[in-house]
Amino acid sequence: MDRRTFLLGSIAALSALGLGPGRARAAVRTKVFRLATSNAVESQTGAGAAAFASQVAALSGGRLRIEVYPASEAGGELPITQDTAKGALELCLVSAAGYANLVPRLGVFDIPFLFRDVAHARTVLDGSIGQKALSEMKAANIVGLSWGENGLRHLTTATVPVRQPKDLAGLKIRVPQSEVMLSGFRAMGADAQPLPFPDLYGALSAGTFQAQENPLSNIATSRFDRVQKYLSLTGHVYSANMLLIGRIAYESLSDDERALLHTAARAVTQASREVGDRAEAETVAELRQRGMTVVTDVDRQAFAAAMSPAQAGYEAQFGKAMLTAIRTAVR
Repeated sequence: MDRRTFLLGSIAALSALGLGPGRARAAVRTKVFRLATSNAVESQTGAGAAAFASQVAALSGGRLRIEVYPASEAGGELPITQDTAKGALELCLVSAAGYANLVPRLGVFDIPFLFRDVAHARTVLDGSIGQKALSEMKAANIVGLSWGENGLRHLTTATVPVRQPKDLAGLKIRVPQSEVMLSGFRAMGADAQPLPFPDLYGALSAGTFQAQENPLSNIATSRFDRVQKYLSLTGHVYSANMLLIGRIAYESLSDDERALLHTAARAVTQASREVGDRAEAETVAELRQRGMTVVTDVDRQAFAAAMSPAQAGYEAQFGKAMLTAIRTAVR
């Protein structure tokens, strides 16, 4: 199902009943909300979406149902986030390629080597910094319900292994539609260009890009091993997802239903993190078995140092105090 078919199908379903969106909800007892994501069912994001839908069904006794549309069935991350803000879609679960394009200051979480490790990133998102970031989505006509986890992002390449920053020189690499990640990779010498995730496999297959970076679960479920030879465990960005609901959909709910959604949203965080904790070891082994050469001797300190040309820009954009607060956060 492509994005146009998805959007037209939902309109047609209501039109067939002779109802507009508001009257359609009033005519039936079960409210159906659509949740879109660009990642596959088997990914960390997919696990979070499924857990959320299950919790909503259980807590509401079937009065509210979440239909999940994975694997970019409703479009890439930026379009589905925009659709959620406009009210054309009720919910989405997206990375910074979606939410930070609507609220740019939230792109801070995409800075390469910002976090020491996964535990550090989770501490930041679970604390006051992360909770304030969720509330800032109101500026885009969206309510942030919870954080999910897309996972640590690693680098794959078609022809050369990457161990040090010099290995990136001139390498044409696809990154998400994130200005923060673009500037970071360009500072490290790569020819970084943005591309929506649904177009990535075809671009790698055609040789338009020599490299890409994604969490392990996305690399495996998207079968990038068929078009990329090397997997370098750079862990350069902790990719956080947001579960978002459009203001129009949110305000159509009763107070009890809103509270129910907030409670169910915790399942996104828990489920996606549980999958992530298993993925680092299991998925690396799976990709190695599929034929990828796994590069483990990555010089992370050298990569972090190579980021220095971009630091002044990050401080100007996000504030030195914010970067310091994130980098020094402890549980």
